[in-house]
Amino acid sequence: MARPDKAAAVAELADQFRSSNAAVLTEYRGLTVAQLKTLRRSLGEDAQYAVVKNTLTKIAANEAGISTLDDLFNGPTAVAFITGDPVTSAKGLRDFAKDNPNLVIKGGVLDGKALSADEIKKLADLESREVLLSKLAGAFKGKQSQAASLFQALPSKFVRTAEALRVKLAEQGGAE
Repeated sequence: MARPDKAAAVAELADQFRSSNAAVLTEYRGLTVAQLKTLRRSLGEDAQYAVVKNTLTKIAANEAGISTLDDLFNGPTAVAFITGDPVTSAKGLRDFAKDNPNLVIKGGVLDGKALSADEIKKLADLESREVLLSKLAGAFKGKQSQAASLFQALPSKFVRTAEALRVKLAEQGGAE
């Protein structure tokens, strides 16, 4: 391959690293083309899975400001560039790796922070962004309901106390 082609490949990979929320490096040795196609589908629309050359990808990652992945570029490597929810793509990788032990998650990067393979598996155990946001909204709604009940309880308690005092005074023959 000519030098300009390599420079173009490095520039394209560096752009992908810059535009991605996360990138996960995997070893795909022993997977068939059909299995790789299934893996690409399982990652969702917000991820792109590419088989890459280690040297060019290492240079591209360094150009993008990511030097924490240098140790992971050995053996056959493929990168999942994730532009959407990293949890969904991590779940896709984890589930595919369970069914296909030839896929090995090496590590990755999330918003500039290096992740080990175990951390990526922990990320996959999280619930999706939508579920976490709905739980947060439910918690806020619950707190608002509690606050409304508290604010409503004070005036109603005052009215009950005042009524009890009025009844007591009426029983004693006092003025209302």
